[in-house]
Order: sequence, then C-alpha cells, then structure tokens
Amino acid sequence: MQDVGKNRVAGVTLGCKLNYSETSAILDNLCKQGWLLSSIEEGADLIVIHTCAVTKQAEQKCRQKIRGIIRKNPASRIVVIGCYSQFNPEALAAINGIDAILGSNDKFEIKSYNDIMLGSVSLPFVKVSPACMSEEIYQGYSLQTAASTERTRAFLKIQDGCDYGCSYCVIPLIRGKSRSISALQIVERAHVLALSGYREIVLSGVNIGDYHGDGLTLCDLLRMLEEVNVSRIRISSIEPDIVDSELISLVAGSKKIVPHFHIPLQSGSDAILRAMRRRYDTAHYRNKILQSVEQIAECAIGADVMVGYPGETEEDFRLMYRFIEELPLAYLHVFSCSIRPGTPLARQTANCERTVVESGDIARRYRELVELGRRHEARFKARYIGKESLVLFEHAKPAGEATQHCSGYTRNYQRVLVESTDSELLQTLPGNELLVLIDSLDKDLNLKGRVLS
Repeated sequence: MQDVGKNRVAGVTLGCKLNYSETSAILDNLCKQGWLLSSIEEGADLIVIHTCAVTKQAEQKCRQKIRGIIRKNPASRIVVIGCYSQFNPEALAAINGIDAILGSNDKFEIKSYNDIMLGSVSLPFVKVSPACMSEEIYQGYSLQTAASTERTRAFLKIQDGCDYGCSYCVIPLIRGKSRSISALQIVERAHVLALSGYREIVLSGVNIGDYHGDGLTLCDLLRMLEEVNVSRIRISSIEPDIVDSELISLVAGSKKIVPHFHIPLQSGSDAILRAMRRRYDTAHYRNKILQSVEQIAECAIGADVMVGYPGETEEDFRLMYRFIEELPLAYLHVFSCSIRPGTPLARQTANCERTVVESGDIARRYRELVELGRRHEARFKARYIGKESLVLFEHAKPAGEATQHCSGYTRNYQRVLVESTDSELLQTLPGNELLVLIDSLDKDLNLKGRVLS
C-alpha cells in the first residue's frame, strides 16, 4: 500500500474567486497530512480540478480543460470537484480518465483524496451529497483561503450559498442556502494572513452582502477587519440591494477598504429585472452607483450584464443599452443568458411562458454591449494617464524577446504594467506596493507606467 505522504498533488481552478479560495484550502489540508504540493508541469500523482457550472459555456470549458489535462497527464489520478460535479456528475462520469467526482460538500473531506490514492475505494469514485448543510456543520468546512505565490493578495471566504432565488440562477441548487462563517474565525484567519506577509485580503463568497455570522452584518465584519495589519481589504461582487448608505460611508471613510465595487446589474430593463426576480429596479441601481462615485474618492465600479434573457425584446435591449451608456462604470462583464436545468427559468421556457431569443439577436446584442463596455473602460482608465498611483505588484512575466513586464493593481483595481529590459529589477517588484507614474494606455486597455519609489 502506498504512503500518501510521498504523493504530489496539484490543483486547477476554473470559475470564481470562491473556487480559488476553496481549492487552496483543500491543497493546504492535504499538505498538512504529508502530501507534497506540486504543479501539473512538475508532474503530480493527483490533480484536483475545481469546476464551474454557472453557464453552459462554463461547463463546456470545464470539459475541454479536463480532457486536455487527462491527455497530457496519463499517469496522474484525476479528481473533479465543485459546482459541475454537484450539478451534473453523470456528464463528468462519461469522460474517460476521471478517477473521482466529488460534490460541493464532499470536496472538503480530505479522507476521500487519501482513499483514492491508497486504493481504498473503487474507481471511478463518485460522492455527491445534497448541497444544503446546517449552519453548525458548515462551520467545520468553512474557512478557506486562496493566496498568491508572491504573498500579495489572499482570497478569504466569509460566506457560501444564496437565498435570493433569481429565476435564471443555478447556484442555490449547487451550493445551497446562505451560510456565514463566524466573524471571530474570519478575523483570526485574517491576522494570520497579515503576519504571513499578505498585503491585500479579498472577501469572497456567493452572496457576501448577505453575511450574518455571529449575528453581525457585512459592515460590522468590515469594521473588525480594519484592525488587521494589511494595506488593503477588497469586497468581491456584491448585490445592489446590499449597497446601502452605511456601506458607502464606511468605504468612503476607510483607509483600508479599497474604492472598488463589482455590482451585478443583469438587465437595464425593469420588465426583465422583474422577470429575473431581482431585488431592485433601474432607478435603485442608478442611485447606488451615483451615490458611490460621488462619496467615494476614485471609486471604480464594474457590473455584470446579461443579454438574451427569454422574453427580452429589442426595446428591452435598447433600454438596457441606453441605461448602461449613461452610468459611470469602470468596466462591464457581458454574458449571454444560459438556461440551466432545474431553475424557474427552465420551467418557464419549457412551458412556453417565456420565448427564447433568437441566437443571432443574442450574438449581436452581446457584441454591442462588449463594445460599450470597452468604451467605458477606456474612458475610465484614460483619466489616470499622467497621474501617480499606488500599485500592488503581483506577476513578472516575459513581454517579448528583450522586454519583460511586471503587473499589479491599483487600489481601485486598475491593472498596470511596468516594462523593462532589466529582468532583475522586475523580479524585485512582486509583493511590493509602490508608487507608479502612469504614462499611457495601450490598445489592449492596459495602463502602463514607471516605478517612482
């Protein structure tokens, strides 16, 4: 029988920041039991692939990635975990070469990975338990962190699941009801990350605005985290109905909570928002965006928007286009609607209650909004040319035969590149927060600058 402690494990993460934090926690727990952390390139005995199932396109990308990894690593055990495993394990089981499939809760059971390598279970091994779990059980699974190798940013999970019930969303079926991690546990972990040298903590979850750990709110938790010795605290995606005056004022007056919100819009038509079962209308959304940029200095706001929701007319789309056009957004993430099995939207379309939009119209609307998003992004970034900004550097990569670059992010999440032929200089930048003079914006909408300090 093999000694698990001599085995090497590598992780591949697809999807959201929450997946990254969970993958990191699983690998960390395996290493605590004697596993050796590796990479696919170095050769791993076990490869853990963390999947996404938020759209059909996400599932397709997962399948392509899994098949590619299997083809290039025939000697490795392949374990597929996460949302796709939970949502459609049968589709994954049809892929030859997968050794195990673990669902949303089951992926945290470290014993399963040991059993897979020790031959204690029959392969292929499938374990997918119901997504929902009690708050008490959840606390035993809950605290996960994903960290960068340069010890710059760490993604700290504070919450999981969602109770909102948007008509198109499959996440509640996959991750269950909203559960929150103890505030004391989160703060304790944040202090450990700070002592380990991390400069920024990104709070992650499915619906972090619904945080209710220990009876506290997200604002209560943020005030506690302001005492942690890090330079930056970043809030990941947050629902519009949670962005209230208290949160805006807190961010506006904080030296640590960065001026950056990602606030999903989904549609700029009130009729479509009602059909989606969203908890706001366009007037509310506009008010919160304007209030944020007026009160928070250098505030950058990004948004998710969906085209082709069944029943979306050309007039609905034009309303959305004009609405977004007038908003002071820093960037836009555009998605085509994906009808997921088991959702209210799937039932509505099956019963012909809502008409599916023609694929050609969806593609055209998608292209129009992507181009609108690029104009928003270019306009927002252009305002920083000639200005100085603090950049937290993360990665140094080749940018050509002679020139290399190092990239990082400003406090309001603008990516900045510093190029140089001095590779030794660039290698010293990751992990440091330095003042940069931004002098240009390239065709790919990358800000470029030079280090001043």
